[in-house]
Amino acid sequence: MKKTASLLILAAGILWGSMGLFVRKLDLYGLTSIDIVALRAMVTSVFLFLFLLIFRRKLLRIRLRDLWCFLGTGIASIAFFNFCYFKAITLTSLSAAAVLLYTAPAIVMVLSRFLFGERFTKRKLLALFMTFFGCVLVTGVLTEPGNLSAGGILAGLGAGLGYALYSVFSRYALERGYHSLTITFYTFLIAAVGTVFMADIGKVGRAASDSASMLLFCIAFGVLCTVVPYLTYTLGLQFVENSRASIIASVEPVTATLLGLAVFGEKLSAAGAAGVVLVLAALVLCREPKKKRKANVGTEK
Repeated sequence: MKKTASLLILAAGILWGSMGLFVRKLDLYGLTSIDIVALRAMVTSVFLFLFLLIFRRKLLRIRLRDLWCFLGTGIASIAFFNFCYFKAITLTSLSAAAVLLYTAPAIVMVLSRFLFGERFTKRKLLALFMTFFGCVLVTGVLTEPGNLSAGGILAGLGAGLGYALYSVFSRYALERGYHSLTITFYTFLIAAVGTVFMADIGKVGRAASDSASMLLFCIAFGVLCTVVPYLTYTLGLQFVENSRASIIASVEPVTATLLGLAVFGEKLSAAGAAGVVLVLAALVLCREPKKKRKANVGTEK
């Protein structure tokens, strides 16, 4: 598992990057951003509950004293992140909001240094710089900065903090012996409860039940863009440092850009192409040095 941990996190970033394919169709049904978040959380929590109830019932058990870990991933991360991100989108441009969101790897790196004792290294810092600047180029914020405001900047930084907190609280839950399925289920169960009061549930229900194909589409949205990536990301966190994991997952905007190019015929500027190359180079840089990998192999039992 140690050998594939980085690939699991990479897969999570790619699947998160494909979310736009689903969101655009849901938008055609008149669902707002918060409606889509609620739909995503509800589908995920229901799917995982049924799966665990049938196949892994023991994984539904948590200790009451550890509830704060799941309140952290569900409310402080998922719900707070989405609220801040959508607020940032209303106060500034999409590109500026996206770049502010991708301050998350830097926040993770700082928090992990103080909370988990992870070291700053030249390799990590260089990868962090390459990732952030690559995201800046991919989103086009330099060429189309939009209207920046203090409120928009604060909301965007709040989104980055919320995004980063998933790695932190998930790490605490993993250290207390919880399975990634348990963490993902309770994260989205709590997020669903937290967002259901802000969404138009009637509209969400009508959209999901419009037809059998639409119901399957909503289930696929929850499974492919939430269940699978959060499981693979959380599994990967068992063997990859938080700071490295957050940088690897930053392949998300690159995936979204390439899918927009391939599926929707969107254009990619020269700066955007350079950003894609920078992010991919940062992913390569995040690989463990060979000497360290050999040392890990030698200590495996």
